[in-house]
Amino acid sequence: MAPPPAMKPASRKRGPPAPDPVELPPPGFVADRAEAAARVERLLRYQFRDGRLLEEALTHQSFADDAVSYQRLEFVGDSALGLAFSNFLYLTNPTLGPGPLSTLRAANISTEKLARVAVRHDLYPLLRRNCPRLDLLVGQFIETVKQEPEDDLSTVPYGGSVVKAPKVLADIVEAIAAAVYVDCKFDLEKLWKVTRWLFEPIITAETIDEQPVTMLHELCQKHGKMAQFKTWQKGGMTVVNVFVAGELVGIGSSEQKVIAKLNAARDATRKLAGAKKQVLTTGVGNGLGDEIGELRECKQKLNEQCSRQNWPKPIFK
Repeated sequence: MAPPPAMKPASRKRGPPAPDPVELPPPGFVADRAEAAARVERLLRYQFRDGRLLEEALTHQSFADDAVSYQRLEFVGDSALGLAFSNFLYLTNPTLGPGPLSTLRAANISTEKLARVAVRHDLYPLLRRNCPRLDLLVGQFIETVKQEPEDDLSTVPYGGSVVKAPKVLADIVEAIAAAVYVDCKFDLEKLWKVTRWLFEPIITAETIDEQPVTMLHELCQKHGKMAQFKTWQKGGMTVVNVFVAGELVGIGSSEQKVIAKLNAARDATRKLAGAKKQVLTTGVGNGLGDEIGELRECKQKLNEQCSRQNWPKPIFK
């Protein structure tokens, strides 16, 4: 039986009430199986012959020891979507070689891309689960995605600017795709017809950007320069500085190191194409970047040593 809806407090007589914020179900909430299945079928415009497949696709391994989770379906969905996109990209890009085709396929089925598919179609609340920490991580990611421009595909394949996508979101998409694939007797063409629109906008050769770190290195190499990354900690954040010819040209930060490095590379590439362009065309920078980075690194190491020895925290002037 579905849980009764929560009662809302009476609105005050100060004009119309503000709309309720979109929130995840509380930790431990179990989506009604029939309602969840019906929502997915309406979304896909596809009716399952075997409803157990969809139930399995919407069950996380944390839900119950005796429940069959989506893990086996996710395994199949990963490969099925890879093959479906391979066929689509091969047919729609007759002049592209295997390298660019592989890059496009990877971009369209990356964890970051599929996680945003799950967010866009509100799939996570349909997942049966019992993992409050997972709810927290997914909630943070959803709030971050809401701030991204809808038409900006540049960050999608490699990661956003703040939070790395929780893999569970991509797993849900792969599991649902696999449920369709198995239900239609492994008909790949049918799978593509049912699910293709979920992945719009599809990343194409015209809209894809290079991996930010790779793009930065290639830009520097064209001018005989080398980009160096230095990482340090500030509170709970990882900060990455990028130096070219001894000058600080880019800074990125995040709670996750990989995202901080991507942000730093993007920042450096933008600046080297604009205000910092002279760094690539002159011999040596002013060297202040190295000094700044080394000073911060020394402060970090001193703080860590004081913490280990239970010494008073140093004061820098």
